[in-house]
Amino acid sequence: MIATLQCVVLDCPDVRELSEFYRSLLGGEVDRPDPRWSVDDDWSTLHTDGGLVLAFQRVADHRPPRWPDPAHPQQFHLDLGVEDLDRAQAEALGLGATLLDGGDGGRGWRVLADPAGHPFCLVRD
Repeated sequence: MIATLQCVVLDCPDVRELSEFYRSLLGGEVDRPDPRWSVDDDWSTLHTDGGLVLAFQRVADHRPPRWPDPAHPQQFHLDLGVEDLDRAQAEALGLGATLLDGGDGGRGWRVLADPAGHPFCLVRD
């Protein structure tokens, strides 16, 4: 095992509105203090009663998906918690991932894409 699933991140135009929508559907707590994330106008979280964490990332020019229209595909990414970013990145690349953003050295995450091109983040636990 290389990583643990930290959260599923959904792009949206209004993080507060979407986090409250999912709280109403799933229960849980919006923006519960968590050392893994800071919340603001661009990022909100929902810790569900079942243990899953959803995160909401503001995208200024958000184009909503129009399933099943491939011109407007589904938009989300996984945050995967890892102990060692360098090792996890090397192992993910060895499995066929592609590095999209290696970070600036001090940042606690790296952005990769799976073999089908879906982005995911390796995030330091």
